[in-house]
Amino acid sequence: MRTIGITGGIGSGKTALTDYLSEKGITIVDADLAARVIVEPGRPALHAIFEHFGPELALEDGSLDRAALRGIVFADPEARLWLEQLTHPLIGQEIQDQLARAAGPYRVLSSPLLLEGSQATLVDYVVVVDVPEDLQVQRASARDNNDPAQIKRIMAAQLARSDRLAKADYVVDNSGDLKKLYTQAEALHEHLLNLV
Repeated sequence: MRTIGITGGIGSGKTALTDYLSEKGITIVDADLAARVIVEPGRPALHAIFEHFGPELALEDGSLDRAALRGIVFADPEARLWLEQLTHPLIGQEIQDQLARAAGPYRVLSSPLLLEGSQATLVDYVVVVDVPEDLQVQRASARDNNDPAQIKRIMAAQLARSDRLAKADYVVDNSGDLKKLYTQAEALHEHLLNLV
């Protein structure tokens, strides 16, 4: 089974695209969701994070205050490196486990960091969801209720838009509304069915 990688910067619309493909019966393995799984209460990674950054990152229910951790690691490159060294191998294993269970004509790995590291080796074809950077900031700020400066720090830590586009096998322009995205999503789905 072919694995299709879907990537794009924060606020680009990866989830809207993958939700559409999921409704077509395609298995979506989402790296962001895998990242949540590996830090669930009781998991060793969560314990290590609390040990390193302090127990104040624990919410009342014992889960991780992801917003607080994000604020720390995108303001401190050394903290981000430590976290990546802990979590990236665990996320990679979780992604591989989920891909192995996937069924359908093709499967999708959706990841904002698809092209930054080893995840690219898991896919046969790369789809980039693209929007102008000012629209990324606007959408991500509205969606996550984050400060635009925080969104820009996250964008700075991700692969540059031009580099992402240069590595794409297929580009979905999501600068329009959802109706336009869904039209492109249907064309992409048909294209991928023909590929496989």
